[in-house]
Amino acid sequence: MPPAQIRVLIADDHALLRTGLRRLLGEQPDLEVVGEAGDVASTITLARSCTPDVVLLDLAMPGGGGLVALRALRDACPETRVLAVTMYDDRAHLQLALAAGASGYVTKAAPPAELITAIRAVSRGRMYLSECLDDRGPAPPAAADAGGGRELTAREREILRLVAQGHTSKEIAEINGLSFKTVEGYRARLMHRLGLNSRAELVSYVVSAGLLDEPPGSPRD
Repeated sequence: MPPAQIRVLIADDHALLRTGLRRLLGEQPDLEVVGEAGDVASTITLARSCTPDVVLLDLAMPGGGGLVALRALRDACPETRVLAVTMYDDRAHLQLALAAGASGYVTKAAPPAELITAIRAVSRGRMYLSECLDDRGPAPPAAADAGGGRELTAREREILRLVAQGHTSKEIAEINGLSFKTVEGYRARLMHRLGLNSRAELVSYVVSAGLLDEPPGSPRD
């Protein structure tokens, strides 16, 4: 008897990567690619129509970011398992993905065999975390220990939260009714003020300060 097919949806904005993943999965007798998506909206639409067992989800997806897609998939397709496949190898992004509903986390540096193992694991209801994760993670910024996000304005907290969720500066500008240059200015000032040197450190700060627990809004300060 042939093995039961695991239905997989590939969600990544890079067409060449999707093609490579489709070929890789097509070589496995128990894996079937049922669709490809290049942004958040098409990922949700295809997941609803294809009902995949597993979605391979890039965390840097256009249209809101992979974390937005994760939460939407959790609501729209509760039976579907989501495996984050990302370039981020730090613990802060891992924590964000798991909190948003991911069943597994694999870095793009992982060997193909590990990805196959991860797909099979999450399809069976198990958690899978990549062997390529950086165990050290980013050092917690000193600013996160000194009052968290309490000294930030509502606008600053909103922008930090959206950046951590994977939104681009253009998307943040549209959400908040700001110009692109204004958002870029906010980001640069916040990175300098909080002593952050990378996006991974920013994500770590947002998690440590509890900013993800704040409801989204349209602050005017």
